[in-house]
Amino acid sequence: MSKQDDSVLEALSLAVAARIPVLLWGPPGTGKSSAVASMCQELDIPHEVVIASIREPSDFGGLPVIDGDDVRFAPPRWARRLAEAGTGVLFLDEISTAPPAVQAALLRVVLERVVGDLALPENIAIVAAANPPDQAADGWDLSAPLANRFCHLDWQTDPAAVATGLVAGFRSPDVPALPDGWENQIPVAAAIVGGFLGVRRSLVIAPPTERALAGRAWPSPRTWEMVSRLLAAAQAVDASMEAKRNLVIGSVGDGAGLEFLTWLEELDLPDPESALRNPDDVEFPDRGDRLYAALLALAGAVAANPTPERWIAGWKVLERAARNAPDVGAMAARVLAQVRPPGMSAPPEAAIFVPIMKAAGLLE
Repeated sequence: MSKQDDSVLEALSLAVAARIPVLLWGPPGTGKSSAVASMCQELDIPHEVVIASIREPSDFGGLPVIDGDDVRFAPPRWARRLAEAGTGVLFLDEISTAPPAVQAALLRVVLERVVGDLALPENIAIVAAANPPDQAADGWDLSAPLANRFCHLDWQTDPAAVATGLVAGFRSPDVPALPDGWENQIPVAAAIVGGFLGVRRSLVIAPPTERALAGRAWPSPRTWEMVSRLLAAAQAVDASMEAKRNLVIGSVGDGAGLEFLTWLEELDLPDPESALRNPDDVEFPDRGDRLYAALLALAGAVAANPTPERWIAGWKVLERAARNAPDVGAMAARVLAQVRPPGMSAPPEAAIFVPIMKAAGLLE
């Protein structure tokens, strides 16, 4: 299997491990369904296949059942089986041939994992597969609201891998076990994403005007939040740069994704944990956008574990780094103010940021 194919499998496995809904795009017969089935077999977890194109909206929204004076929405058996198992993968196949009414019914399933009146456990992963509309039987463009709930990955077919796989068997995604506490890194990743969006505000939300493009990945607050979670998961297992690239572009699209990745590669931020341990020794970048991102990353690290000692150290670093440009540190100061430990008073280092935060509407 080629290196590019390896990175797609790696990206798929990370999305499953982080419980981010992922959508595989590829021609028919390229092994998307088989890869998901093999992955579930390797993990020894339940695997429910639901072919979206032959389902009705009630198969996802629930079948109305009169219960005394109330009406409840009964979930289908596949949903009850997943709920009873407590873990597993819901595989939505042929999603690009599902009619608009079914796509609308899928919105809550994909985002909230709710089927009818049944809430699926958080440990359920959602994977979907689709053929490009021009290669699907009676295909539809994916609706923009549904597309914006997925990380989109292009499923690659490598001729050499097919030839080898026919003889030796095909590889299945190796889903990593994310270490305990990996979610503590999400605020740090979110701070880095926030630093980028602070200087590229037009990319916070940018739905495409063309329907076909709106059916793939595009930037929105929801997909940037997905990027934060995926980057934290990738960092926790030291994922390859190519896998990170697939996940970022798969969440927010080519334009925004490539710009963010380029900006991220040039950041060279100081380690926020080292800065908190030694506030007087850290060196911060001079360029405004990099300093802004570095200070937000510092605030994110404090927010992940806001002990009194870390909170005080965060203010010391913030004041030292931004004393000559308090406007750059205003957003980081707001984060620190919001995660103030109980019983703690603002230290003297916070004083320089109060006028800026008030002027910017960040402080009542």
